[in-house]
Amino acid sequence: MKKIIIVLCVVMTSIGFSQTANEAKTLLNDVSEKVKGYDNISIDFKYVLENTAENVRQETRGDVVMQGNKYVLNILGITRIYDGKNTYNISPEDEEVTISSSNGDEEDSITPSKMLSFYEEGYTYKMDIVQNVKGRKIQYVKLSPIDSNSEIKSILLGIDAQTKHIYNLIQIGNNGTKTTLTVNSFKTNEPISKSLFTFDMSKYSDYYINKLD
Repeated sequence: MKKIIIVLCVVMTSIGFSQTANEAKTLLNDVSEKVKGYDNISIDFKYVLENTAENVRQETRGDVVMQGNKYVLNILGITRIYDGKNTYNISPEDEEVTISSSNGDEEDSITPSKMLSFYEEGYTYKMDIVQNVKGRKIQYVKLSPIDSNSEIKSILLGIDAQTKHIYNLIQIGNNGTKTTLTVNSFKTNEPISKSLFTFDMSKYSDYYINKLD
């Protein structure tokens, strides 16, 4: 009898995990479909990086405009443009432009071009807590990397249950670093210039041009 009870407990737990994983998958699919339906997305956000053990805390604000895999990101006084082929990091303080033939998307980093779709592969996921944020129901989904060598320990993705938009992202690193990105405003299908994602070299004739490859 005792063995039967143990087996039943294991089965019921497995069913519970399966259901929460399926619910999480359905919710993430809804978010993905919603995002893919927009021509472009403009986001203002708050970015916080903290590591209590190292006594490190950095808080800043930024904004990004995305269209497909192209984007223009402004953060920490630097503008990053990805035109679908090259990345241009523009630093007015250093009067320098760094050009790379990649989009700067390191495997373990959550960057603009994949911020709204990174979860589609490489993670297992399950439903987590629900929070009420200023009258908004925020459903969290916990993601865990499949790759055991990943520098990411886990990610909590907060999703507005009504709009199916991402509210925030909390990334915990294996080194104890916690990175939180909170969306302050989320606008879609805004009128944008056709040249927004085009780097104009003539505007930076006095800058040092650093081509990495």
